Amino acid sequence: MNVNPVVVRNIEIGSGMPKVCVPIVEKIREDILSTAKAICSTEADLVEWRADWYEDVSAFSEVIKTADMLRSILGETPLLFTFRSAREGGEKELSLESYATLLESVAKTGFVDLIDVEVFSGDDAVKNIIQTAHAHGVKVIASNHDFEGTPAREELVARLCKMQDLGADILKIAVMPQTRSDVLTLLSVTEEMSSLHTSRPVITMSMGRAGALSRLCGEVFGSAVTFASFGKVSAPGQIAIEDLKAGLRLLHKYL
Repeated sequence: MNVNPVVVRNIEIGSGMPKVCVPIVEKIREDILSTAKAICSTEADLVEWRADWYEDVSAFSEVIKTADMLRSILGETPLLFTFRSAREGGEKELSLESYATLLESVAKTGFVDLIDVEVFSGDDAVKNIIQTAHAHGVKVIASNHDFEGTPAREELVARLCKMQDLGADILKIAVMPQTRSDVLTLLSVTEEMSSLHTSRPVITMSMGRAGALSRLCGEVFGSAVTFASFGKVSAPGQIAIEDLKAGLRLLHKYL
């Protein structure tokens, strides 16, 4: 099944080499903005603002003000807005109502290009967030993060298909391997999704050192975006952006 790329500003997610996303994981606005400026000097294809790290995330007006400043700094580099819940490895927890309001408020501003929506936040809430985002021209990455292990192949496929059924533009799952076979399971599911189940871009990763290979071989198996570190890591096993770019290019050269 051919992937229909998702076009966001100057990049196509789902075609060619996997796009490299660098997360910003800082607590105060000054550091968020200075990190964004520094990332602009790298080869990052897109930037993720992990707002769950932001100390003022509960004050939505402050979040929007910071998003506005980030937009100005990043220019044409796409911006992904993410609030990662504590239950999925993030720094904070919000009520479902606050979580939905935060994402919808940010999507309406026009300052961000994509938002991350955790697929197990409740089907109705997820659908409403996705509809609001789409109404304002914002793309949606539906996501699920499992830090405890790697579910069975059938379960991984079911979770990714659920994201598609709810209307997400891009389907993302991250799991923690306990064995090398777990990494193979994740890669096999990635290939199966793009071959059989969806024409939407898929993002997958096996976390930790054992899963580092999955961050490099997306072009082979069908993962459209890989996350790199720039100073700080936002998830275990992330590779520094300069090393990741070099690895992606080397693999691409021989494919």
